[in-house]
Amino acid sequence: MSELSELYQQVILDHNKKPRNYHKLESANRVAEGHNPLCGDQLTVYMQLEDEVVKDLSFEGSGCAISKAAASMMTQSVKGKTRVEAETLFKEFHSMVKGELDEEAQPNNLGRLKIFSGVRDYPARVKCASLSWHTMHAALQGEEAASTET
Repeated sequence: MSELSELYQQVILDHNKKPRNYHKLESANRVAEGHNPLCGDQLTVYMQLEDEVVKDLSFEGSGCAISKAAASMMTQSVKGKTRVEAETLFKEFHSMVKGELDEEAQPNNLGRLKIFSGVRDYPARVKCASLSWHTMHAALQGEEAASTET
């Protein structure tokens, strides 16, 4: 197993066992529900958006390890970002896991999120990794629901 694959597995397992920002955010002024009908992942994203800045972000739900780890890392990455920065991360992450962005060769803001680049090799898992991102995007747009089918 390559070093990157091993690191990927360790990060996924860590964030699955101890997800960051896993709670209902009482101060949320945006809430969106996400559902992946393919494998049954379901989550709720809670967002406190003030003056076009994501002041706080959390999630709750159930799903596979990839889904939960992606949601955990998404909350860490987006918290404190402007709406525009959060949208940029959403687009870059989604493009990366779909294989449309070469995270090493093309400029991006993904940082530690690059750990999910290997997901593109497993098409059935792309929706698991991107569910939280679609749901966060829906919350930013003021929508109450998101699906990986859209």
